[in-house]
Amino acid sequence: MERTLIKDLMGKIGQQVKIQGWLQILRDQKSMQFLVLRDRTGLVQITLWKKGNPELAEKISTLGVESALTVFGKVVENEVVKLGGIEIQLENLKVEGNAEAPLPFEPFGETLPDQDYRLDWRYLDLRRQRNRLIFEVQTTLEEGMREYWIQHNFIEMHSPKTMGTPSESGAELFEIKYFDRTAYLAQSPQFYKQMAMAAGYENVFEIGPVFRADPSFTSRHMTEFTGVDMEMSWIDDHDDVMKFMENWLAFSFQAVKDKHNEEIKTLLGTEMSVPSVPFPRMTMAEAYQVLKSMDYKLPPEKKGDLDPGAERALGNYIKEKYDNDFVFVTDWPATVRPFYHMRHEDNPTLTKSFDLLGKGLEVTTGAQREHRYDVLAAQALEKGLTLPPIQNYLNYFRYGCPPHGGFGLGLSRLLMVLLDLPNIREAVYLFRGPNRLEP
Repeated sequence: MERTLIKDLMGKIGQQVKIQGWLQILRDQKSMQFLVLRDRTGLVQITLWKKGNPELAEKISTLGVESALTVFGKVVENEVVKLGGIEIQLENLKVEGNAEAPLPFEPFGETLPDQDYRLDWRYLDLRRQRNRLIFEVQTTLEEGMREYWIQHNFIEMHSPKTMGTPSESGAELFEIKYFDRTAYLAQSPQFYKQMAMAAGYENVFEIGPVFRADPSFTSRHMTEFTGVDMEMSWIDDHDDVMKFMENWLAFSFQAVKDKHNEEIKTLLGTEMSVPSVPFPRMTMAEAYQVLKSMDYKLPPEKKGDLDPGAERALGNYIKEKYDNDFVFVTDWPATVRPFYHMRHEDNPTLTKSFDLLGKGLEVTTGAQREHRYDVLAAQALEKGLTLPPIQNYLNYFRYGCPPHGGFGLGLSRLLMVLLDLPNIREAVYLFRGPNRLEP
């Protein structure tokens, strides 16, 4: 007999079915047993009269909550049952995996232990429908991203994650032993995206792992995350990248809203919204003026940059003024940007770069890249770098490279913004941080 999903049981009234899932509730009464079984599509009540099958009743009484079961029975209507007005009259049951008792914690209890404890038992925590929904949304979000890219003639790439030289500034690197030499885990596919521009691919994207040896313990940082990157050629300036990005994001958010809006409201208690385009834009100088008008003072070490409090303040300002959750902050000082960001011709102290803030959280960094070999080499030296370690990268620009730009973002941070999640640990399947390498 083929398996029937719980969501399809209404079309099986009066029929024998096989369903499979987890025992969420067991009520063992004097004359009857009531089981609530859960699969990925919903819940159903199952009933057994003990006198009718005492051997099966005895078997059920030994079950632990969250056991994995295969159930055979007849689907009947029962208006009293709150779970859809139907139930299954149990005929047979196979225990696929009995759950030990007690559980480390009750995933469907009224109160939950703290998040760090639940991360120790992540596979149990992931059984909650709320958590499953987060990753269904992630799947749809990535599907929307890819669909938009492919509509616009982008090529998907998969770059190496072990590198002989750093992929960014050289800070926050994980070193690994690579035969008889030292290698590094990739901080970004940035250099390889630009190699694709030099190769004439024109438009590329990648969704893949990124590693940062950052000893941060905040609600928005991880040491390993899924990076979403793209690069495009023949641009006029960084505004071309921002225009593409805002439309790409709106398209992807709409895909999520179309498929998951009701579940997001029910299980996460938040209203899914699709941002209107174009997103507001402000230069870094304008952002500083707004912060000054709010009497917000940045720490001295953040000169030319933004700290999390400033990002939140700007997010609130944009929401109130433009009713938009997103804002591009552009034209960052060269002092706080990588050597490969292009400078403004009329003011070389500023870069043709941007950050995208979503609901007051930085989700993206992007820029037009410097594609002229001599200028790029000079900017690297100005940043205190030596050329031999990055010569392979510099070679990309020796034999004809078009003007290009792109961005990178963290998938989990974007999910935090989209679903109003308070902590990035909820938006990633398995969290990696300075103190967590298990499970």
